[in-house]
Amino acid sequence: MSISISSTLPAPSPAAVNAAARPAPAQPAQPTTNASPDTVKLSESQQVYQLYNQGQAVSQIATTLSLSISEVNSYLGITSSSSS
Repeated sequence: MSISISSTLPAPSPAAVNAAARPAPAQPAQPTTNASPDTVKLSESQQVYQLYNQGQAVSQIATTLSLSISEVNSYLGITSSSSS
């Protein structure tokens, strides 16, 4: 038993294939103030929570966000226990 599969899309022209192979011209970077409506800027504390919930260690979060470990611990409500 054989099954025939056909495409309903026309084959691209050689000019279209050549145009697709060329890199697109560089576009100037858009300023961050023109963020799309579905973009959300997270606060520093929200970024800490998000990374922590994704399984990153406190030291990794501190490095990623350029924070001290004590700042990350503070955002997460982690207090150091100095009593024995």
